[in-house]
Amino acid sequence: MARLGRPLNFFLPIFIFNLVLPLMRLTPRAELVLDRMAGILIVIAFAFMLIGIVKIAEDYITSIYDLSKTDNLKERKIRTQLQFVRKFIISLIVILAVCAILLSFPNLRKVGTGLLTSVGIGGIIIGFAAQRSLANFLAGLQIAFTQPMRIDDVLIVEGEWGRVEEITLTYVVLAIWDKRRLILPINYFIEKPFQNWTRNSADLLGTVFIYLDYTAPIDAIREEYSRLLKANQLWDGNVNVVQITDAKERVIEVRMLMSASTSGRAFDLRCYIRENIISFIQKNHPDALPKTRAIVEDKTFKGEIGGKTVAPIQ
Repeated sequence: MARLGRPLNFFLPIFIFNLVLPLMRLTPRAELVLDRMAGILIVIAFAFMLIGIVKIAEDYITSIYDLSKTDNLKERKIRTQLQFVRKFIISLIVILAVCAILLSFPNLRKVGTGLLTSVGIGGIIIGFAAQRSLANFLAGLQIAFTQPMRIDDVLIVEGEWGRVEEITLTYVVLAIWDKRRLILPINYFIEKPFQNWTRNSADLLGTVFIYLDYTAPIDAIREEYSRLLKANQLWDGNVNVVQITDAKERVIEVRMLMSASTSGRAFDLRCYIRENIISFIQKNHPDALPKTRAIVEDKTFKGEIGGKTVAPIQ
């Protein structure tokens, strides 16, 4: 009742006042003014009551679909659509309330009638669609139901890693890992590419690349890598791969592939593996670290440099 408490406290006295108003002994002018004021306040109070009911429905659905679950794909779908629908319905209630208030004034009745009939709600949307703000609104409608991203999705946008914190009618709020907030117009996600790490599921593959000398003992590194994974609870037990993925002029590229149940766990697991594998190589196989080779040949040299005879170096 917290959502409806204040609207009801406001609505009931005005409604009762409107009922007893005809019984009062007032001048026609005073009665007209009070009647019109009561009508406007009833419309406003009723609109707030409808908004409260919408929020109660949202709270109920939110309590059912909990985002704190590890595999929360279904919850993120519902919450994304729910957030958009709630804001759309509230906007519609406000528009209708404004139209009803305008209809109560004879001088403004043409404006209110035009909004509801000749132009219509659909006409309002089409008319404003030419404006950038409502273009964002229509993009939000598309995102809410096609869902290239959802609430709590992990995205890479503008080089930043973060989670979708809020999707409004006109913009998206991305919570960056260092507690900053990246705010982008919603049509950005229709017009430009971005990475979605949790589009189909929350689990993720992580990679660590290490560059080593050609003499690196891959079997020993693979064994240590498996031991580290099995000892860490961040690993989900699915993917455990060590491969040489490239051979460059002076080093080989060793890729370590792992899996985790969430993107956050995958990031922490990658850092853990990178730190411990480097430490293992430093302590046990330091010769496997990248090095630059130079071959020095011992040849007898005799000749002249700058007009002087130079003997060979012994």
